Parts: sequence; structure tokens; C-alpha cells
Amino acid sequence: MAATPLHSFQRLLASLQEQVRAPEHFTLSYSAEQSRFIRFNHAKVRQAGEVQQASCVLKLVKDGRQGELQFTLGNDPDVDQQRLAQAIEQLRQTLPLLDADPYLQLNDSAWQSHSVQDQPLPDIAQVLAQIERGAGELDLVGIYAAGPICRGFASSFGALGWHQANSFNFDWSLFHRNGQAVKANYAGQQWDGEAFAERLRQAREQLEYLGRPLKTLAPGEYRAYLAPAAMDEIMAMLCWGGFSAHSLATKNSPLQRLYDGDARLSPIVSIAEQVSGSLSPSFSDEGTPRSDLRLIEQGRGLDRLICARSAAEFELAANGADSHESPCALSLAPGELEQRDILARLGTGLYISNLWYLNFSDLPAARMTGLTRFATFWVENGQIQAPVNTMRFDDSVYSLLGSQLEALTRERELILSTSTYGQRQTSSSHLPGALVKRLTLTL
Repeated sequence: MAATPLHSFQRLLASLQEQVRAPEHFTLSYSAEQSRFIRFNHAKVRQAGEVQQASCVLKLVKDGRQGELQFTLGNDPDVDQQRLAQAIEQLRQTLPLLDADPYLQLNDSAWQSHSVQDQPLPDIAQVLAQIERGAGELDLVGIYAAGPICRGFASSFGALGWHQANSFNFDWSLFHRNGQAVKANYAGQQWDGEAFAERLRQAREQLEYLGRPLKTLAPGEYRAYLAPAAMDEIMAMLCWGGFSAHSLATKNSPLQRLYDGDARLSPIVSIAEQVSGSLSPSFSDEGTPRSDLRLIEQGRGLDRLICARSAAEFELAANGADSHESPCALSLAPGELEQRDILARLGTGLYISNLWYLNFSDLPAARMTGLTRFATFWVENGQIQAPVNTMRFDDSVYSLLGSQLEALTRERELILSTSTYGQRQTSSSHLPGALVKRLTLTL
């Protein structure tokens, strides 16, 4: 019988503890997944397969110097042990060649963490049958990914963390005959047939509207509703240094004015790093335990994400952030706007399902620009009238989530990372939609 990921990690750790000699110290990070991927085209299965992989990052520290090396694991324990021994020896040869690291800060506490979220994954036959029933005649294109993701961490100081979470992620688009598309996503840990059917029904309804003649809008300011997927793009931009202790300390954060107390967002905006209950491990890749953080509370900047290097450089206390200091489980608190009332409250304006190609047009002002994408509609008197040509927006977060924010939806959408670059990810966001009084379109 093949060893479980946990047993493989424990075996490597035991061997590492025998080979590392004082005054050397080590950290060992472990990543593994067993994923099933299914690709759809015209609502039919076109490609199916499984990926089983594991890798380690070994860091060796001595005399204020540190070096790290990543190596891939296989199904042969003897080969894995050989790769570990080779990594140790290579790092030992490399360390004397390196300068001392002035910001080296190791967590020397012997913390323990163990979390296994092993909810049964959806029965694949059930998933395929429901997709076929709901979208059999449609041009559905997408990818379904599911399976357990594992993360482990250990150090020579006695820290030991293990995290395993099962999840699924179905990312798809429905294409109209005219080439327009509706993009949708359904992800989580427990498949709810009714919830998926409702998500598919909404996408089908929007697909019908895409058959109407396109409406071209003049540049200007428009009332708008931003669906959770559109909000996810905006939040992803803010995560580029917005909450980073290093970016804030060096005055390079898009939320610098907020954290300096020179600007505020709307009082209904509260953003947290909600690690508890998420798919992300409760420890960082540097070996620091994570806890929930209040990043923005009622429109005011509060906690920031602090990795070990920032803690050493700026005399702060590390709080479990990874080295890039970006949220791993972002949560925007819900509002009071009911899903069924969105169009009525919007009245006349834009319904924006997705945004894309975002970038900062003025970083200190938290101003970003990007394009509308997929199902963006013109609404009049609470009724969808026509799809809208792709438009560029350029606006500040201090406007969209500040002075011009009217309401957030009570219902939120859990959006799991669809990235499979190298491996499936554990990051997520939990977001409501947003109704804004004014969104600026530039062309």
C-alpha cells in the first residue's frame, strides 16, 4: 500500500532530524495534491485525467546564513530519502558562499497544528449527470478540478504543522452563437445540487440576453452593480501590497492613505483575513502560526500582514503572513442588499458580472483601470435591456468602496483560486456584490 502524504512527510522529517547537526537549523515545507481534472467543450467531456504530486522545500540555516532548495518527491521512499540527503549536502556546500542575512528571523517556538478537512468529495458520476442535464444543448466550456490538497511544515525547533483539505472547483463559460459569453464558477467542499442548478440557471438567463443587439455607451459616470466575480478582481489588485507591512513601511501600498489615516472607505466595508474555517493552512510557509486578522474595520485600516522578514526589518511582530504578504483567505463582510432586489435597487445603470486586465493607473490614489468582460448589461427601470460593448473603467477604490458605495449584498460567493500553475492553490475570497452610485467609464 502506498504511503499517505502525512506518512511520507513524517518519514522525511524523521530522516532530516537525524542528518542535521547543531548548530545547523532547518525548516521543511511540504506540498502535495491528488487532483482529478475534467475539461468540457460543448458540455461534453473532452479530456479527463488525474495528477498526483508532492514536493518539499528544505531551508538550512547556520551562522546567520540561510539557503533553500526545492525537490520533487515520487512514489519510491528510498528515492525520496536520497533526494533529501542530496539537498542537505548541496545546501551545506552553498551556505559558506553566502553572506549573512541581516533580516533572518526564525520562529523558535515549538508550535503544533493539525487540521484535516476530509469532507467527501462530490461523486463524479453525479456531477457529470447534473452538468449534462442542465447544459446538455449549450456550448459550455470549462474545467472541473477536485481532490485533496496537503501542506506540511516542520522545523528543528519542534514546530510541526499539517493541513489537508478536500475541495472542488468548476470554472465554466456559456457561449452564445454570436461569440459572446457568460462566465460562472461553483466551488467549495460540499456539492449542493440545488445551488449548482441555480448558478447554472442564472448563467442561462444571462446567455439569452446576450442575443440582443449590443449597446454602446459613451464615456462618463454610471450607476453600477459589481457582481462578486467583478469584486474579486478589484480585491485581487488591492492584495498587491495593499495590506503588506513591507509595502506600507516603504510607502508603496495602494492603501497607504487609508493606513496613514488620511482617507477612509465606507463604514460598511470591513475586510478580514479569515483563516479559520478556510481552505488555507493555519501556518505560513515560513513557519509562523496564522490567526484571523481585521485588515479593515468599518472603513478604517487596522491590521496588516507581517512576514518574518518584515518583522525583523521594521521591528514588528510576525503574524503568519507568507513572504509576499498577501491575504490567503480574504473575507469582505456582507451588507443588507438582498439578491432578489439587486436589479430593482440598481434601477438604471450597469450590471457588471466580470472585470479583466486590471492594473493601477495611479497607485498612491488606489486608482485602477480595467475592462468589463463577459456578461455586462444595460439595465433600465430594474430590467435588463441589452448587453454592453466592452468598456474601460478608471476609478479609485476610495470612490468605489468609499464615497460612492451604496450597498453590499447579504449573500456572498466563495471564490476559490482557479490557478493550477505548478499546483492547485488553497487561497480563497468570500465576497458580496457591490452597488455603487457612480463608476467612471473612460472609453
